[in-house]
Amino acid sequence: MSAPALRMEGVRLVRDGSVLLDGVDWEVEEGQRWVVLGPNGSGKTTLLRLASLYLHPSAGHLEVAGEVLGRTDVRQLRTRVGLASPAFGDLLRPQLTGTEVVMTARHAALEPWWHTYDDADRARARALLDAFGVGHTADRAVATMSTGERQRVLLARAFSGKPAVVLLDEPTAGLDLGGREDLVNRLARVARDAGPPTVLVTHHVEEIPPGTTHGMLLRSGHVVASGPVGGVITSRHLSKAFGLPIEVERRGERWTACAAMP
Repeated sequence: MSAPALRMEGVRLVRDGSVLLDGVDWEVEEGQRWVVLGPNGSGKTTLLRLASLYLHPSAGHLEVAGEVLGRTDVRQLRTRVGLASPAFGDLLRPQLTGTEVVMTARHAALEPWWHTYDDADRARARALLDAFGVGHTADRAVATMSTGERQRVLLARAFSGKPAVVLLDEPTAGLDLGGREDLVNRLARVARDAGPPTVLVTHHVEEIPPGTTHGMLLRSGHVVASGPVGGVITSRHLSKAFGLPIEVERRGERWTACAAMP
């Protein structure tokens, strides 16, 4: 049996005396599509920073594709994690083209001159840009892209290389309704493909793509619920996570949620 794409056991993170995450046990297996929800300050971004190997836990065990953090070269291990995050996008040099942004994910790099790339790398990058509806950005600079275009370029980058797991941190942030729905549909198509397992972090159940298999709810650094998505995205669990009465409705493979009327 192959190792989980991502495993956390008893993970705890403390910074400046504050406990940001505590007692997180989590496994992401092949074929799974996870969504992680919770209010601001619940630990969602911290969880992804740990999973993407840019933070080390204060206690506990963390591994990616069977490699244990702290016992392997973290620079090489990061190439096994695809990451799309607004914070990561801010690190990109504005002059980079869409092709360069996607292509450099192969080495978890930020600049194309740090490594050697060939025509096959460029062709794969362009194919991924096409898949996310931004093939026209292949030769355009990041500085000229709209928010929506840049979000899609970062998504294409996350699936480049050979990631064991892909982490998507609020990929629909800043998009209008049409842009959000287009991206949710594209992520649903990705979920139907035999690609790497994914973890989507969001604030809104409306952004959960069809094909999502598992869910996790966080509050104040603790796991409120975790498991198959149908048993996690419920009125009871969301009310506990967000600290107010919430009514959840499911239609097919999409959800809506609102505060319960008195």
